[in-house]
Amino acid sequence: MYFTRRHIQILGVLAILISVGAWAMDLTGVVYVCPYCRMQRSVIGLLGLGMLSPVSLGWTGRYLATVIGFLGAVVAATQHFNGWKKISAGKFAFNEAIYIDPFLLSGCALFIIVGQVMLYYANPDARRLRF
Repeated sequence: MYFTRRHIQILGVLAILISVGAWAMDLTGVVYVCPYCRMQRSVIGLLGLGMLSPVSLGWTGRYLATVIGFLGAVVAATQHFNGWKKISAGKFAFNEAIYIDPFLLSGCALFIIVGQVMLYYANPDARRLRF
């Protein structure tokens, strides 16, 4: 199913809101400082900003989105895999100090980032723009 430009912009705004909300929780001290999480929320926000720009549908925008997206996906996958290593070693315990464990959040971030990058390529309008 293809998304029109309007739908991609709506999803871009949603991604920016997710990123800003996560950064607000970080900067107010609601969640602990985590470099993995900071990178993931920054990538989600940057990809969301790109989804608002018509230039992002050209090959340069898609290339930059892919590079930024891969960086975020690698960070999210690394954080998530570290959780699986703890499970395999028998040392994993859900963090009771926070409501949602970083192990689960990193999996969600991975899905969001990969989905965002896929939207850059799924848009039929991308074939018409040549910037």
